[in-house]
Amino acid sequence: MAKTPFPFRPLKISVLTVSDTRSLAEDTSGDALVELLSKAGHTLSSREIVKDDVYQMRAVVSNWIADKGIHVVLITGGTGLYNRDSTPEAMTPLFDKTIEGFGELFRQISYDEIGTSTIQSRAIAGLANQTLIFCLPGSTGACKTAWNGILEEQLNASHRPCNFVSMLIGPLAPTQHEA
Repeated sequence: MAKTPFPFRPLKISVLTVSDTRSLAEDTSGDALVELLSKAGHTLSSREIVKDDVYQMRAVVSNWIADKGIHVVLITGGTGLYNRDSTPEAMTPLFDKTIEGFGELFRQISYDEIGTSTIQSRAIAGLANQTLIFCLPGSTGACKTAWNGILEEQLNASHRPCNFVSMLIGPLAPTQHEA
């Protein structure tokens, strides 16, 4: 019997913007992520903005990764090299596992758009308490690049040969996806 395509399975995704200057009204990067995840069929679980402070970031994300109803956390901002940029330092201790390929692939894709300036990005990702955390640069363009070039496929159960969905919400029973 032929296999049927794996169905899309919506995830619950939270968005955190790290900024010392933006408010919700000016958060174009967060807006873009919310629009993209919603358009893809996922659900926005929660959204916040915090100052670029290690402990504020960890507090918000720790609450989200403790919530079994949140599958993915998207963080925008604080991944550069300026003194206040501390998202990687805030998130790395929370990771149970690091997803090295995310930052590598993000910078590879970004190179085609912004050239060697991509070397200044410290985009990272990891898994914490069965919740994926992706740390993206604060620019709207970079958030769209990450979503369109990596996240949209990897957060879609129908993407093959593999994706993150079954790891987050469990595999479908064979009778649910095989004819």
